[in-house]
Amino acid sequence: MIQRDKYHYLIKFQYLGFRFHGWQKQTETYRTVQGMLERTLNFIFEKKEVFKTLGASRTDAMVSAMESYCKLTTTNEFDPDFIFTELNKNLPQDIKALSVEKATPEFQIINDKKVKTYQYFFSNVHKPHPFSAPFITNFPGSLDMDLMHQAARIYEGHHNFSRYCFRPNPDKIFEREIISSFIKDNTELTASFFPKTSYIYEVCAYGFLRNQIRIMMGSIVSVGLGKMSIEELKASLVGEEFKLASIAAPASGLMLKELNLQASD
Repeated sequence: MIQRDKYHYLIKFQYLGFRFHGWQKQTETYRTVQGMLERTLNFIFEKKEVFKTLGASRTDAMVSAMESYCKLTTTNEFDPDFIFTELNKNLPQDIKALSVEKATPEFQIINDKKVKTYQYFFSNVHKPHPFSAPFITNFPGSLDMDLMHQAARIYEGHHNFSRYCFRPNPDKIFEREIISSFIKDNTELTASFFPKTSYIYEVCAYGFLRNQIRIMMGSIVSVGLGKMSIEELKASLVGEEFKLASIAAPASGLMLKELNLQASD
């Protein structure tokens, strides 16, 4: 049997996740980011190329990414500029390739240690413009922002996040380090139809559990609404039970901001 050479590329891209069922392709639907990417590559290669894609990070349904990566492996060699140009010519408008470069066969996109930064955009108004729904989650009611700032900082450091994982595997490791966790005013994503004032919850770590950030955000909001105390939030990080700390916040406000990943690593 002839062993064919393989060629590797690192695709950097961004997408609005509002109409997608997450990153990972599914047999039930092609409307995932990976599914749409592979359909587009299949069209570019005129259905003549055997290829494989592997994402650096998986996002849930409706979650967006300002910056993410995918490793593309092909059996024929292509000019990275050709792949880049054709992707942006043929991908739907809510997915954009930012760069395409060659990668070495040794480059492991899954196993490499990488810092992930997520942002959760939210507002606190009576009823926002419906056009803002894909980008910002609105939490009505009286929010105590001072308490929410305190709550966000509590997550920093090493904690047990067993109460912040939806349907974990039996062998899941719950001890995680949060590098930074804070709330700031939103000056990064703006539009005429956004609420006049909005906020960002930003959290950075080497990795997250399933739905962890959305449950963290839900807990912070619970503190802001007076439904959870700061002491109860601290107790939720002890890890003595598997009852979820809070209802997960909606997915549409969540965005993967960046991954510190390079093809030459």
